[in-house]
Amino acid sequence: MGTTHQVSGGGGTAISVYECGNPDGQAIFLIHGFAQSCLSWKCQFDSALADEFRIVAMDLRGHGMSEKPQGLEHYSDGQCWSDDVEAVIGQLKLEKPVLAGWSYGGFVVSDYIKRNSDGAIGAINFVGAAGTIGTDDASRLIGPGIMDLVPGLMCEELAENIAATRQFILNCTIKPPSDEELEMTLAYNMMTPPRVRTWMFSREEHFGDALTGVTVPTLVTHGTLDTVVYPDMAEIFLGAIPGAQKSFYDGIGHAPFIEDPERFNRELGALARSVVTN
Repeated sequence: MGTTHQVSGGGGTAISVYECGNPDGQAIFLIHGFAQSCLSWKCQFDSALADEFRIVAMDLRGHGMSEKPQGLEHYSDGQCWSDDVEAVIGQLKLEKPVLAGWSYGGFVVSDYIKRNSDGAIGAINFVGAAGTIGTDDASRLIGPGIMDLVPGLMCEELAENIAATRQFILNCTIKPPSDEELEMTLAYNMMTPPRVRTWMFSREEHFGDALTGVTVPTLVTHGTLDTVVYPDMAEIFLGAIPGAQKSFYDGIGHAPFIEDPERFNRELGALARSVVTN
């Protein structure tokens, strides 16, 4: 069993953070993607990682049990996302955490790095992560697994929104989830209101230049069959960050940490141990 904290994030936004694992271990800070929640990381919570490491996972603003402030400015300004990450690190006293950002979580990690550099963190894992949005590069690197569904995902009409959200969940993995997993995932996806989803997509960012100063160990994880964020997106991180390591998962889609948790947990654990030795 873990503990849920409430952190005061950017602009005073209440951010819900789940913590489990070894309180004395190296901190791993998990940051989920668009319309998801901390529950996305169940395969990490319920693994040997929790025996060794201190694991924290927040619900992004507008998601899960976190506050959902109304207004474009709460989601389009990268400072808000950066402040949320900084607040979790500071208020929970995370010592040199590994930041693992999945999908939209890649933006959130990049927002933090852009404004704070990497002095307070120990390592980074970009997981099926996006490094640009609202740009020409984004138009070719963000795939139909989400873009074909955008009208429904942003729709205020409930039945259409549920149908699009359900298909988005199915598009995230190559092997369909069990009925129980699909039910749970759909439930927490629907906690992100359509307006929040729309505001999150209103951004125009390209983080390549902002990441060139990263000095901590960085792992770029991506599934080769990802149609939500195409594998070529990984080149933004690999090209910008000196010494970044590449880990591509053959036959895997948008969620390697769910689709092959044994390999993912092994590689994340090795990355976390490298913080101690560097």
